Amino acid sequence: MTTPHFQSLHVERNSSGILTVTLQRPEVRNAFNETVIDELENVFSTLALETATRVVVLRGAGQAFCAGGDLNWMKKAIHFDFEENLADTRKLAKMFSLMNECPKPLIGVVHGAAIGGGVGLVSVCDVVLATEETVFSLSEVRLGIVPACIGPFVIAKIGASQARRFFISADRFKAHQAREIGLVHEVFGDMAALEGGLQKLLEQIVQCGPNAMAVAKKLVLDLSWPEKRESLENPLEYVAQLLAHVRISDEGQEGVKAFLDKRKPAWLIQSQG
Repeated sequence: MTTPHFQSLHVERNSSGILTVTLQRPEVRNAFNETVIDELENVFSTLALETATRVVVLRGAGQAFCAGGDLNWMKKAIHFDFEENLADTRKLAKMFSLMNECPKPLIGVVHGAAIGGGVGLVSVCDVVLATEETVFSLSEVRLGIVPACIGPFVIAKIGASQARRFFISADRFKAHQAREIGLVHEVFGDMAALEGGLQKLLEQIVQCGPNAMAVAKKLVLDLSWPEKRESLENPLEYVAQLLAHVRISDEGQEGVKAFLDKRKPAWLIQSQG
C-alpha cells in the first residue's frame, strides 16, 4: 500500500487490512508535538476510515510508547496567550475524539512508558496490550497543569475514582496495576510474547463483520458516554431498533446465513483473496 509521507509516523497497511500506525520519534520517546497531532488527525480522518482498513494498530518505535508532551512544544506554549493556547488545546482534544470514535477496532501495543498524553492514547484504544514493565503516569500536575484534554477518555476507561487518585497524585504504576483499573486489557512478560498475543487478537478480529464491529463500538459509546446517553430519549427503543436494522443489513443477513450453512462469510473470503 502507498501511504502519504509523514514526519512523525510510520504508517503501513497489509493485505489483510491491518493498518499499523507507529509513532516514529524514538529520539524523544515519541513525545507529542504539533506535527504528531496533525498527522494522527490526518490518519484517523482518512486512511483509518477506508474500506480496505479492517483494524488499526497503534504502537511506538524505540524504547517507549509515548512519553507525553514534547519539551519544545511545551516551551512554545509558555509564550502563548489564552486564545493561542485555546486553539492548541482544541486541536489536541479533537484528535483524541477522532481516535476515540474511529469506527474500526483500535488496538494499542504499549511498551516502555506511557506518560501524560501517552495515557490518553492508551485510553482511546479499544484493546490494549502491554509488557509488564511498562510504566504509566498521569504526570501533568507535577508541571502545574492538568490532564484536561485526555480527561474524558481516561475517566471513561478507568472510572472517576481511579482518575481522581492518579490525576492529583501523578503516581507511577506498572502494567499489572493498569490492568486492574481497566486501562490495559492484557499484560505480557516481554515484547515477543506481546507480539504473539497481538497476532492471535488480530486473527480473531479480521474474522468479524466489519460493519458489525463499527456498530458495536458505536453502541458502547452511545450507551456509556454521558452526553450521548442523555441524548437518547428511550435507550431500550434505541437498542431494539439498532439490532433490527443490523439483522436486515446485507452483512447481518450474510453472517447468519453463513453460520447456518456452516461456511465462511463473504467478508472473510474476500479478505483472504
